[in-house]
Amino acid sequence: MGEIWVIDDEKGILETLGGILQDEGYQVETFALAKSALERLSQRTPQAVFLDLWLKDMEGLEVLAKIKEHNALLPVIIISGHGTIETAVKALKMGAFDFIEKPLSYERILVSLENALKFVRLEEENKRLKAQIYAQVQLTGRSKAISEIRDLIQRVAQTDTTVLITGESGVGKEVVAKLIHLHSKRAEGPFIEVNCASIPETLIEAELFGFEKGAFTDARSPKKGKFEVAHGGTIFLDEIGDMNLSAQAKVLRVLQEKKIERLGGQRPIEVDVRIITATNKNLEEEIAKGRFREDLYFRLRVFPIHIPPLRERPEDIEPLCETFLEEMALKTGLGKKRLSPEVKELIKKYPWPGNVRELKNFIERLVILTTSEEITLNDLPQDFLSTLTKKKILKENQEPWFMAKDFRTAKALFEREFLRRKLETFRGNITQTAKEIGLERTYLQKKLKELGLKEDDLP
Repeated sequence: MGEIWVIDDEKGILETLGGILQDEGYQVETFALAKSALERLSQRTPQAVFLDLWLKDMEGLEVLAKIKEHNALLPVIIISGHGTIETAVKALKMGAFDFIEKPLSYERILVSLENALKFVRLEEENKRLKAQIYAQVQLTGRSKAISEIRDLIQRVAQTDTTVLITGESGVGKEVVAKLIHLHSKRAEGPFIEVNCASIPETLIEAELFGFEKGAFTDARSPKKGKFEVAHGGTIFLDEIGDMNLSAQAKVLRVLQEKKIERLGGQRPIEVDVRIITATNKNLEEEIAKGRFREDLYFRLRVFPIHIPPLRERPEDIEPLCETFLEEMALKTGLGKKRLSPEVKELIKKYPWPGNVRELKNFIERLVILTTSEEITLNDLPQDFLSTLTKKKILKENQEPWFMAKDFRTAKALFEREFLRRKLETFRGNITQTAKEIGLERTYLQKKLKELGLKEDDLP
């Protein structure tokens, strides 16, 4: 067991309390002077401290303040024979874990200590889990745009300012919202996500604001809405541009009055919630079309953050790929794979209309399908190569087989694309294609299978 300190100027208390704790298996160090304990504290830290309020050389509350300054999580249990309610309240406000009056109760001492040590373990576990969450939620990239967004997150996180995050689908708006919450003073509070596009218009208000029993046919019991659940924390309203006008009006009221009303309810309920919103729509165009409230737009856009699409920041693609390869190694148990230089070049040239989300899904697909440690040109799916060719990103002298570093890979890439195009010419008819290119039908079928050309790749 850990070391427990007892600071008291009464010899009898030091001996009695020290004996009780030693009998329970704890290592105990006792101090008759506060100065000695504080000097010792600069060298080592105990697991918990029993502290008398009345000491010869210092006041107990002063000692408490110095201990907390050294280690805010170190539990201090106050013991006193002259305590008042006012003193107890003051000590607890200063961070004392408990306040026990003399004469000391054997059971009370042990229960209080056990609870204090349990509290420390929970706090440490909470810190560990929080560190894991921070590690998982990161804004990967080395572009100027991502660097500026990181700076904006740090600036706005410490405030309660409303944030509007804009950008195409899949750019990472949710990641930015989570990082703002995790770096804010509300990080210990809930982070509640609501995708406004996925909730039917008829249900969005009940989902956001809750309802009372009997508010509608299926309302058999009252239910809290997302705003109530997010009390003390952050609510993230994703795809806010898809919210109907009625719900918009109620969100505006929350911003103005910090109050909500459940459906079927008569009394306002105060909510302390930070609102972060995101959209892939142009809200100014939505306002012009009468689909979004202008007054709400200006209340949401106090602090705008725009995330550019991946095609405008190609320097972020490689670090993102590395991050996803590491994630997939843990997720799939297939080991960490690497991209060949030729594959990296093609991935950088791809337009990625689905942005970071599409890139992550693509890397996962490659990791699962590739049997070797290195992902080569031969492992790239046909639809990916076809998109590059159709968009003329790969010109004739840049066909993937010319980028291959060995003959076998180049040959396989050429054969696959040659057969795919011929099959496209004959609308997937294998018999006609085999006749045209001078191969036996059965051999062509075998070759298609060997080259990984599936029915999905054929026209």
